[in-house]
Amino acid sequence: MATILIVEDNDLNREMLSRRLTRRGYAITLAEDGEQGVASVRAAPPDLILMDLSLPGIDGCEAARLIKADPATRHVPVIALTAHAMAADRERALAAGCDDFDTKPVDLTRLLDKIEALMRR
Repeated sequence: MATILIVEDNDLNREMLSRRLTRRGYAITLAEDGEQGVASVRAAPPDLILMDLSLPGIDGCEAARLIKADPATRHVPVIALTAHAMAADRERALAAGCDDFDTKPVDLTRLLDKIEALMRR
């Protein structure tokens, strides 16, 4: 069973994503901020990370940079999730090392397609 780490500070978003992905057969781990997310990845690298960009402490872009800078975790795909759908937001996320970008509210079918594509790589 593939494991997805959800790094999200909003309780409702974290719970909704967790429930929906669990029903699709994924094991889920959770982090509430960037620091917890980075620590979790270093302790037990998941198969994929869903990273909110607007996090307290270090934001999602900085957390992605730290994950991708570490040789032990750089292979873990990161999908940035944000309510900001501007082209500049996408470019900033990809420049930070995120492998893909998606917007909130989450379109589950679209997100699952992205998750599956990255896991096949």
